[in-house]
Amino acid sequence: MAFSSPVSPSYSSCHHLSSNFNAKGKKLPTIHKIYPFFLLQRSPFLKVDFSSQWGRRESSKFSISAAVTSKEYSLDGALENTQLPKGDCWSVHKFGGTCVGTSERIGNVADIIIADQSERKLAVVSAMSKVTDMMYDLIYKAQSRDDSYLTALDAVLEKHKLAAVDLLDGDELASFSSKLHHDINNLKAMLRAIYIAGHATESFSDFVVGHGELWSAQLLASAVRKNGVECSWMDTREVLVVNPTGSNQVDPDYLKSEERLAKWYSNNPSKTIIATGFIASTPQNIPTTLKRDGSDFSAAIMGALLKARQVTIWTDVDGVYSADPRKVSEAVILKTLSYQEAWEMSYFGANVLHPRTIVPVMQYDIPIVIKNIFNLSAPGTMICRSSGDEHEDGQKVESLVKGFATIDNVAIVNVEGTGMAGVPGTASAIFSAVKDVGANVIMISQASSEHSVCFAVPEKEVKAVADVLESRFGQALSAGRLSQIAVIPNCSILAAVGQRMASTPGVSATLFTALAKANINIRAIAQGCTEYNITVVVKREDCVRALRAVHSKFYLSRTIIAVGIVGPGLIGATLLDQLKDQTAVLKEKFNIDLRVMGITGSRTMLLSESGIDLSKWRELLSLRGEMADLSKFVHHVRGNHFIPNTVLVDCTADSHIASHYYDWLHKGIHVVTPNKKANSGPLDQYLKLRALQRQSYTHYFYEATVGAGLPIISTLRGLLETGDKILRIEGIFSGTLSYIFNNFAGSTAFSQVLKEAKEAGYTEPDPRDDLSGTDVARKVIILARESGLHLELSDIPVQSLVPEPLRDCASAEEFMQQLPQFDQQLAKQRQNAEDAREVLRYVGVVDVVNGKGTVELRRYSKEHPFAQLSGSDNIIAFTTERYATQPLIVRGPGAGAEVTAGGVFCDILRLASYLGAPS
Repeated sequence: MAFSSPVSPSYSSCHHLSSNFNAKGKKLPTIHKIYPFFLLQRSPFLKVDFSSQWGRRESSKFSISAAVTSKEYSLDGALENTQLPKGDCWSVHKFGGTCVGTSERIGNVADIIIADQSERKLAVVSAMSKVTDMMYDLIYKAQSRDDSYLTALDAVLEKHKLAAVDLLDGDELASFSSKLHHDINNLKAMLRAIYIAGHATESFSDFVVGHGELWSAQLLASAVRKNGVECSWMDTREVLVVNPTGSNQVDPDYLKSEERLAKWYSNNPSKTIIATGFIASTPQNIPTTLKRDGSDFSAAIMGALLKARQVTIWTDVDGVYSADPRKVSEAVILKTLSYQEAWEMSYFGANVLHPRTIVPVMQYDIPIVIKNIFNLSAPGTMICRSSGDEHEDGQKVESLVKGFATIDNVAIVNVEGTGMAGVPGTASAIFSAVKDVGANVIMISQASSEHSVCFAVPEKEVKAVADVLESRFGQALSAGRLSQIAVIPNCSILAAVGQRMASTPGVSATLFTALAKANINIRAIAQGCTEYNITVVVKREDCVRALRAVHSKFYLSRTIIAVGIVGPGLIGATLLDQLKDQTAVLKEKFNIDLRVMGITGSRTMLLSESGIDLSKWRELLSLRGEMADLSKFVHHVRGNHFIPNTVLVDCTADSHIASHYYDWLHKGIHVVTPNKKANSGPLDQYLKLRALQRQSYTHYFYEATVGAGLPIISTLRGLLETGDKILRIEGIFSGTLSYIFNNFAGSTAFSQVLKEAKEAGYTEPDPRDDLSGTDVARKVIILARESGLHLELSDIPVQSLVPEPLRDCASAEEFMQQLPQFDQQLAKQRQNAEDAREVLRYVGVVDVVNGKGTVELRRYSKEHPFAQLSGSDNIIAFTTERYATQPLIVRGPGAGAEVTAGGVFCDILRLASYLGAPS
């Protein structure tokens, strides 16, 4: 594609104009020297139009307007016959500022475009991350006569220059750099004019701000061409025509835009096009923008003009959530949304799309797909026309309520009075007054009695609304026709959205029951006759609680999970007993149906088609058990098509069982386990397992691997996911060794304390398994890997408390008999510690800063938290950037069948909440 302009191909038609003459050839006045207008150099948009009557020398008044000079297209020759193809051959992509925020990300976007197998592709791009804000800041500083606008402009130049150097080379780099510097010089001249005038018109502002998209589009097009793919870039101001309306919005002129697109394509026939987002032109060829979420709107308009197969909006989330995941951790990704559902959710603040983005594609039934550019494997969310197929393979695939959205910082205005009833025009007068102050009415509610009407507005606008209403209706208030105009501040709006809510009895009842059980009062209610949306107003302080309550009710209800228990030993048996005691409660109170479809040990297994009666599972396993076959067991538990969700709970300590996790997850089977072998095994297998987990929507929970029932893993993840940096994790991870050293005091021999611990059931049958430190080392390696360290178990130095001569004893009994011979060594260490007012503790340490871990016997002062333990408690201290001076400490029972089984049970319930309604 040949460019005659150093900036944009669309403006070459203006380059012949002399800087001393206007577009009509008339001599410009001396004032033009003050504005060395790029306006003429940068033809796409700006010609200087001195609309004052320059023919009258006595008039000194003039105005400057920025106008887009449309390109003089050459329609002769072969180009004239180039027809713009339309239809499914086109796919449209939109990449936001985050997607093209750095040179590396621009390169990734280029790879995505190239990898798209569509016959023809058009990608709409925003400005690089933060650039639009930087451009607005330039205008603000210039019109404020702040000289730092020049420094700020240099920062814009440097940002794009560095990106170009990283991405491009050779002629592409030279060409872009030339255009960039030319643009910067033009902007410098315009900003100087704004500086002198102390004011920037909307047209000038739009012109300045639009450069971010111009540069990112050119960078991306060059990056695509660098990979050997023919690619053109489009300045959409040449193509998209919009009519500005009120309320800071624009309406596309599809007919004119279609004509201009055909002309543009006849001059630039390409199968890959990079188009600028956000910017467009008015019918008078004045540059403008598409306002809020303009790039999404650009993509939707282009999709409609091309009648594309699909419009893909690339973001930094995996899709549209059923609720804000920052407020509801159990929120799930929605596979599909109808246009109406997306429209409703976006209006109520959900991070979907702006409502107007959906309008252009609806008329052609073009689906919009929301995808995560940082997680390409995630399927995303498809927004399309609702299909009649609500069930797949006989299964209900979605909840009645698709999603929940909230709007905070809202106030309710209630206009009340007996004089309103039956009086035509009252509502019109109210909302006319609200319109006059430019306030946005979010929700309206009126009872059939007409005694009152209430509506919600943003809290920042409520004072103006109340003032204008009191002024407008002052006489009615004095006469008593209106009793009050009341303002209820500090409110939030909660909306439940779902197309399947329509004509489905009980949805409202379920919603209101959930709120009632959460002790939340509803201030106002609204529902349209389409029944796609139920809106309630609650106190702002209750908003998150309300959101969680209704989400839990709809997305945790009717959740049926097929459960397979592997290893009915001490922990497995305790878990089964806990499930037995809680199953009825879960069904009745939480509508969670956990059906144990199979139990298998190493020799015998018990299978059931409808769920095992847990009140007599031991008897059934003994009488009806068959020979254990792990493959058959897994197939049976997973094979019930009426229960779409399956979880296998591994309660063993068997590395062979752990080796099957990858295959289970790959098959879509969720895994819950206290078994440490998988996460502390060979590093390559661990990384492979975690990679699969992240790429899929199958869950793998292992909270009980480190602290039994203590929230160690979840605490660590919470710190990491919220941006904290882990510096050090140190703790007493063994309940057995905690008990031993808590009681190893005074003159009591170590062997005696160990004997008492064994008799009390705190140790393994062979105490050497505890004293060797291997179990602690496995917990250390799990936490190290969770913290981002790539360590093998062999990388952890472990101080064994088993005397070397006794490591080869034939039995545990022999070991216990000979252990007293070695008491003196530990007694001496204890005495040295006591002399220093310290205690001995057996600890595991993850030193994240230095990338290592250790397991050893250490001394701590008697004032240290580690010295304050009792019994078999565990204690873990997290030292992070946020908790640098005083570590975050988790303490409690870290061993024992009851608490370990409880931790596993908690993971199962966490799985149920993540799954939401049956999928």
